[in-house]
Amino acid sequence: LTEKSNLAGVRHILLVLSGKGGVGKSTISTELALSLRHSGKKVGILDVDLSGPSIPCMFRVQDNDVHQCDSGWVPVFVDQDKSISLMSIGFLLEKPDDAVVWRGPKKNALIKQFVADVAWGDLDFLIVDTPPGTSDEHISTVEALRPYKPLGAILVTTPQAVSVGDVRRELTFCKKTGLRVLGIVENMSGFVCPHCSECTNIFSKGGGEELAKHAGVPFLGCVPLDPQLSQSLEEGRDFIQEFPKSSAFPALTHIAQQILDGTSQRSS
Repeated sequence: LTEKSNLAGVRHILLVLSGKGGVGKSTISTELALSLRHSGKKVGILDVDLSGPSIPCMFRVQDNDVHQCDSGWVPVFVDQDKSISLMSIGFLLEKPDDAVVWRGPKKNALIKQFVADVAWGDLDFLIVDTPPGTSDEHISTVEALRPYKPLGAILVTTPQAVSVGDVRRELTFCKKTGLRVLGIVENMSGFVCPHCSECTNIFSKGGGEELAKHAGVPFLGCVPLDPQLSQSLEEGRDFIQEFPKSSAFPALTHIAQQILDGTSQRSS
C-alpha cells in the first residue's frame, strides 16, 4: 500500500506533453513550477524523459544523489524552503554522459517505480515532464497515474505548422487515454530583442491558438523566446526572480494563474 501513501499528499497532477521534441516542454515545466512557487505553492517535477533528462540541469542540481527512506526515494530539493522537489533518471545515472539504452519493458518498469516509490510528501502540484511523442513511456505514465486522477495535460507547441501537426496527434492521444486537456501553450512565440525589447516573430505566429480553437480546448497563451530566459536556464538561475521585467514573465504567470483558477473551480 506504499503506492497510495506516496501520492496521497499530492493535490494536483499535471502532465506536460508535446508530439514534438525541442518545443520546450522542460522549459515550460520548469517555468511553470517556478510560477506556481511564486504563488506560494509547493511543487514537484517528475521528469519521465528517460533519454533526455534535462530538469536536473535547469535547476543546477545535476550532481545531487537520490537517497532512500522508508517509503522509497527522497526527491531532490531545489531550495532551502523545500518548495520545489525533483525526481529524474538524471540523478540515478553513474555518469552524466551515460545513455539509457533500454527497451520498452525496462523503461515502463522505471516509470511505474517513479510513480509509486518517490516520497513526495505534501505537494500542491506535481508536474510530469514527458519525452516527445505518444509512445510507450506516455502510455505507462498515464496508466500509472490514472488511480490518482491527474488534473490533466498541458500541450506545448511552437508556432510552425509542422509542430502544430504533431501536437494534433497528441490531442488524439489525450482523447484515447481519457486525459483532460487543460490547454495549449505556444512556446517560442516571437523573439524579444535584448536591446530594444521589440518582439520579432521568427517562426510565424498563432498556430497554437488556431489549433486550440479548432480542437475546442483552452489556449493558455504565448511564451516569447527570451534570450535572458535561455541563459538563466542554462546557468540554472531562478529566472522568475531575476527577470520579472522579462517579456516572458507575464505570459508564464498568466498561464500559472489559469491553472490555479481551474483548480479552485474544480475543488469548489
